[in-house]
Parts: sequence; structure tokens; C-alpha cells
Amino acid sequence: MNPRPRRTARRSPAAGVPKFARAVYAVVRDIPRGTVVTYGQVAAILGQPRAARAVGTALSHLPRALARVVPWQRVINAGGRISIRGDVLRPDLQRQLLELEGIRFRGGRIDLQAYRWNGPRRERPVRLAVRFPFTAEGRRPGKRRRPKHRKT
Repeated sequence: MNPRPRRTARRSPAAGVPKFARAVYAVVRDIPRGTVVTYGQVAAILGQPRAARAVGTALSHLPRALARVVPWQRVINAGGRISIRGDVLRPDLQRQLLELEGIRFRGGRIDLQAYRWNGPRRERPVRLAVRFPFTAEGRRPGKRRRPKHRKT
């Protein structure tokens, strides 16, 4: 008799994705059709206002399985333009997807006053697990510094 084949558990598409990236994907999923947000706006919603580049990095590493449910094309730069970084085809695809949603471009820009999403009613702060082992003086607590011996 043949042994029963083992069932392998299906891994979630978000398995192994960092916490901040998962939070970015959750915010981007909430962006309504026909509106856009900036990278900095997503970062601010997450309570990390200086993390616009991290938002871009998270979206550039979006797993294919999640690309169907996370409308990444709705996130643009602060100038109302599509960010062009490394990938040659992605900006054209992003523009086509946005135009299918009814967003118009003028000179390669989107009018943010007309199409910007105001965001959710509340901020969604992300608590990152970063601990600093140093005190205000720059030393580890409980450790004493030895005085340096000088040669005279």
C-alpha cells in the first residue's frame, strides 16, 4: 500500500513579510478606486511620517499573490507623478491602470487636489520592535566605564 501523501499547509502570501510592509498593504487596500495617495501620506497614516521611502520599498517588494488585492498603482510621489525606479515597464502599467480608473494626467502629472484621498478617519500607528540598549548618556545601563590611563 502506498502511504498517504502528506498535506502541506498553504503558506499565506504575507508570510515572511515584515510588519511595516503588511501595514502598508493594509492601508493601500483601503484606497478607493479613482483616488491616489502619496508615499509620505501612507507613512503618516501609519504614524511614521518620515518613512516615505520605506513605503516605496514595501510596495516594490509586493508579493505577486498580493498584487491582485493591493492596488499599488494608487500610490504616487508628492509631485503628483509616477515614480520611476529601476523597472522600465512598471510606470507605463501604473499609468494605464490609473487611467482605467478614471484618473487624468496633465503633462505626466496627476492633480492631487482633485484626486487625492483624504485618508482614513483615524491614524493607524505601527509599533516597530526597535529597542535601544543605550541610556541618554550613550552608555549601556549598569556598565561602568573604566578611566583611561594616561602616560605622563
